[in-house]
Amino acid sequence: MYRNGVEKAAQGIPATGLGAGPGCPDIDVAAGLVQLTGLVQGIYARVSERHDLTPVQAKLLCLLLAGPRGMAELAHCFGVERAALTGLMDRAERRGLAQRSAVPGDRRALQVTLTDAGRQAAIAFHAEVSAELDRLTSSLAPQDREHFRTVMAEIIARRRASSAASW
Repeated sequence: MYRNGVEKAAQGIPATGLGAGPGCPDIDVAAGLVQLTGLVQGIYARVSERHDLTPVQAKLLCLLLAGPRGMAELAHCFGVERAALTGLMDRAERRGLAQRSAVPGDRRALQVTLTDAGRQAAIAFHAEVSAELDRLTSSLAPQDREHFRTVMAEIIARRRASSAASW
């Protein structure tokens, strides 16, 4: 059995992993993650639409559920420059979902907070998307589901640690 598409390609065999269907026993990690990403993004987009939000607006609201965030911090979370975040914030403010305000002690900095309507929208969206995403792993045995959660958390923590080190 081949472990990945690179090995298959090296031997002249088509690398079908990225197009492999469900239940494919020889799916490689990259192909599995790509397929899982597609499933998650599809759920996120459908739930966002049901809540009259774009996926980016939904992400913004969920990030702000934890409390106010600076514009620079939000730009980093979205992987964009602060200027690119301005349009998103303009639209969120027009809809009454979030607001910008000055940071006490720093005249140049702005922080973003949810409005009451934004908090309600974020809570409703988060609850529904969480329930939908939980269904992805609901067919797994409890120990497999816990193992998946543990490994996923470890991957995320290591990535965050390496990203923080590169700042």
